[in-house]
This record gives sequence, C-alpha cells and structure tokens, in this order.
Amino acid sequence: MKKLTGEVYYPSEKTLDNARVKNWDELNKFATENNTEFWEKEANELEWFSKWDKVLDDSNKPFYKWFTGAKTNIAYNCLDRHLHTFRKNKVALYWEGEKGDCRVFSYFALHREVSKFANVLKSLGVNKGDRVTFYMGRVPELPIGMLACARIGAVHSVVYGGFSVESLHERLEDSHSKVLVVSDGAFQRGKIVPLKAIADEALQRAASVESVLVIKRTGEAVNMEEGRDFWYQDLVNLPIINAKCPVEEVDSEDPLFLLYTSGTTGKPKAILHTQGGYMVGTYSTFKYVFDVNDEDRYWCAADPGWVTGHSYIVYGPLLNGATSFMYEGAPNYPFPNRWWQMIEKYGITILYTAPTAIRGLMRFGDAWPNRHDLSSLRLLGSVGEPINPEAWKWYHRVIGKNNCPIMDTWWQTETGAFIIAPMPSVPLKPGSGTRPFPGIIMDIVDEEGTPVKANEEGYLVIKNPWPSMMRTIYNDPDQYIQKYWSKYPGMYLTGDSARRDEDGYYWIIGRTDDVLKVSGYRLGTAEIESALVSHHSVAEAAAIGLPHEIKGNAIHTFVILKAGVEKSEELANELKEHVAHEVGKIAKPEDVKFVDILPKTRSGKIMRRVLKARALGQDPGNLSTLEE
Repeated sequence: MKKLTGEVYYPSEKTLDNARVKNWDELNKFATENNTEFWEKEANELEWFSKWDKVLDDSNKPFYKWFTGAKTNIAYNCLDRHLHTFRKNKVALYWEGEKGDCRVFSYFALHREVSKFANVLKSLGVNKGDRVTFYMGRVPELPIGMLACARIGAVHSVVYGGFSVESLHERLEDSHSKVLVVSDGAFQRGKIVPLKAIADEALQRAASVESVLVIKRTGEAVNMEEGRDFWYQDLVNLPIINAKCPVEEVDSEDPLFLLYTSGTTGKPKAILHTQGGYMVGTYSTFKYVFDVNDEDRYWCAADPGWVTGHSYIVYGPLLNGATSFMYEGAPNYPFPNRWWQMIEKYGITILYTAPTAIRGLMRFGDAWPNRHDLSSLRLLGSVGEPINPEAWKWYHRVIGKNNCPIMDTWWQTETGAFIIAPMPSVPLKPGSGTRPFPGIIMDIVDEEGTPVKANEEGYLVIKNPWPSMMRTIYNDPDQYIQKYWSKYPGMYLTGDSARRDEDGYYWIIGRTDDVLKVSGYRLGTAEIESALVSHHSVAEAAAIGLPHEIKGNAIHTFVILKAGVEKSEELANELKEHVAHEVGKIAKPEDVKFVDILPKTRSGKIMRRVLKARALGQDPGNLSTLEE
C-alpha cells in the first residue's frame, strides 16, 4: 500500500481481508473511464419492469436524466424484491422509543404495513404525482409512510418534527400538498412536542391540504376537525383496507420526493429527486461505503426528516436488504450512555452519526461509553459537516476501540447520495473525507474556474453528472441553473470551499460564506473551530468574521466549554494563543465569547450567519430552520 503524507490510519489485515473492494484505485479507474457502463452495471443489480433506452440523457444540460424510458419502483426494490429470497423473514427494522418500548419488523411485515398505509392514502384520494407532507417524530410510521407514497407513485415531502408553524406552513404551501400526515405528538427528552397542535395552526393557512392523517403516539388529547382529520389507527384497521397494494410502475424520471434544504445560507429550497437515478445512487453508495453484509446491524442515528435519513435510514439500507435500527430520542437522555447502551443491547455493527453528536457525547468523557460492551462495532461513520480531527480521534479510540474505520462522508441534499467518502479498505486521515466516490469527477477551482494547486483552497465543483443528483428546484428551474450551474458553466457548484492534499485527499473547509479573509489570507471557519475543539477545555465552537478596519475581517469565536470547566479571561486568552499555535498567528481570534448554546439548524449545522447578524445588530433573516 502506497505511503501517504500526514497522519494516516491504515486498514487492518482483517478489514482488508473482509472488504468488498480491495483495490479502490482499480474500481475508480473503471468507473471514471467507463462512467455510464459503471452505473448501468449497478442499476442491473436492481429490478426494473422495463429497461432503459439510454443510461444518461444529457441533451438538455444541466437538466440531466438517467435510465430514460425505464419503468421501476423504488419501494418495490426496497421490499417486494426481497420477499422471494431468504430475507423475507429477516429483520428489516428494529425500533426503540424514548421510553424503552420496542417494535420489530421483518421484510415481510414491513411490506404488509407499507401496503396498508398505501391503501389508506388511496382511500383519501391520493394518486400518482400528488404530494403528501409528513410532520412527525422518529417513529416507524414515518419510513412506512414514505415507502407507501413511493409505492403508489405519490411524492413525499418530509418536514422535520421540530420545525415551527411558519416552516411547516411554507412547505405545505410550496409543495401544494394534498394530505398531511402528523403525529399527535413526539417524545423528546421526557417532554411531549405537540406536533398536531402546531400543525393545526399551520393548516389555517394551507389551502391545498384536503385531509390530515393523525398517527397516535403520545396519547395526548388533540383537536380533530370533522371531515378533515382522521386517526390512522382507525382507518388502517377497517376491513376494506387490504394488506396488499399493487405497486405503481413509474418512469425512472418520475418524482420521488421533495426535500427542503437546511437553510444555513437563507430561505429553504425544495430539492426534487426522482425514482430511478436516486435508487441506483443510494443503493450503490450504501453498498460500497458501509460494505454491508447480511449479518450487519446498522444504525444511522439521523432523523428521517433530513436527506441522511431518506438515503441512509430508509432507502439505501432497504435496497441492500440490510437490518437497521432506529431510535426515537436524544443521544444523552436520560443519561449520556443511552446510545452506548443500545449498541450493546442490539449488537450494532455500523454506527453512522454527525460530528455535532460525537462532540456532544465526547463532552461527557470516556467513562460513559467505557461501561458498555461496544465490541460488536466494526465500522463507524460521520455526516453533516467536517469532523474535527480531535473528535475523529476520540470517536476512533473510545467508541471504535482503535478497530473501526471511520467513513467520513461529504454530500448534500442536492446530491442525494455520497459524493466524497472512503471505503473500509482505504487509508484514512482524520478530518478528511478521502476521495470522491468512484466515477465522480471533482475539482477545486479559483474564482476564474482554474484548478488550484495541491493544498490551495478554492471552490469545490463536480465535473460530471451522477444518477442521484437533484433534477431541479421544485417550481423554480431558473434558480436551479443560477445557483448551481451559472458560476462555472458545465460544472456543478457545491457552495463549499475545500483543498486537496498531495495524496489527492479532499478536506472540506466549509460553506463559501463560512470562509474568512483576514489580512488577505483565506481561513476556513472549520480550521479555527477544529483548533478550539482540540483544546482540552472546549466541547464545541463556532467562528465568524466581523469587519475590521485594518485586517478586513477579524475572527470572533463562540465557545461551549466542557462540563465542569469555569469561564475566565485567562482561559479566553489561552484559547486565543492555542488557535495561533495550532493554525498560525493570522488565525488568532480577536475575541472569545463563552456561550451555553450555539444557533443550529435542526440537522445540527451551526448557523454562523445568525451569529454574525446578531454581532452586527442586523436582521438574521430566515430563521425557519433554527433549532433554538
């Protein structure tokens, strides 16, 4: 294996022996040189009612189409396909509620529940192409409902169960949803989130919604409007609701779902994904990156309301016939060992979570995970934002016991599936997502579109189409072109800045609006935040640039300290010097503020624009995705 520069974690002999892909370079060479052939080979591992005329139709760039003319159904491939195999009685989903209640679904049972849910939707007048919005906690009926929509060709739009009235209303109106599926409430940290009450307020202004399907979860009393609101449990148990529902044969390019971006940079946009290409992309990336096998028990600790949940809780695992685990509550409730307890209880082999959760749990120290047997784990994953090297190393050492490769993945709502990610056989560098997924051609360019040299920062772009790419912004194709394809014609602009080292490994620095220019130098917020988090007193940090008459921008930071650490001016000065030492004097913060919370989107991304607006006394803009 080629010797790499920097801090490198090489795969063990055992990992290499068991890896599906032993030679990443060989696979990448084939996928790059024979791109459509590679994706066609992947597509042929799934089932199609009729095959495609063309793998890729690029006649109307940038509105690319994949597997044109083919008929398929992603829900059929997630469930029906497995019923003719040994997987019929295999567990598809283990679920545990915050209160400890449990449910288990085999592939056969999940197929039955999805068919019944689909028939309930049809009884409410939902047809192919109609939009159905979901507003729920993490309960099995959410993925079941999503699959039910896919089964009948309806389009699902999942709104995270912590959004406000205005956020839900905006999304219902924008999507012109016919039906809203909502839980009566959700359990969160021992309290009940009144989802139905929030929905009722949003529905006062949502003209397109004809019916509301209410899932009983908490048992709290809720308002039920006659003729509009129906208890799901009442309808699904009616004798006329059959446990079999014929699958809709849909076109490969028919819409599958709308999903609104997390809004770190402004007003949310409805990203549109389609059945065929998205299916192939999520199937392949899950298979290769997590190297999943039939013995695995996989846990993606995200929420189905985000793209991570869509692709790697619902569709990717089921397409691969995997056994998944899903948990309703928070990682540290009632105690900081809840996750570790469940890994031990269910024998979880793959854990995929976000840096914000890792840092949050790291804050409680090593004792909580160390009291549990985590030896079932063989692979770890990270998603959502660049992971600080210190958090990466803690995750690897304490949770993975130095035995579990970390699949650090970079991708977006817009990409549908992994774009930069390793595989278990690939050497890893803490903080780097390694290289683009085989067949994805990426580059880092300057303002003029010229590729930058090794270790220089620039704009991250994708230079060729891929199956799971978004097809457009719903109802706004002009914005799709303007936002993603206009700056560098022929290249997809990710909106992130990055650098690539001499080994070809990619390092995501942050959103381009999270890149600071200080005295002519470009500094990424991620670099400064990583330096702060590497200090033994710091749990989490955010950095922003504020105008400075000499430097152009000065760095201001916001720091959450670890439990038991006292705030002081001495510590603030120590942290400034620590950043100067770790990154360079140019990165030394002008100010360190100690805070108890940071403004985040509900998917866990720090909203630095909110910190900046507050510091400048400006309007922070759209706050519909703000958690606190």
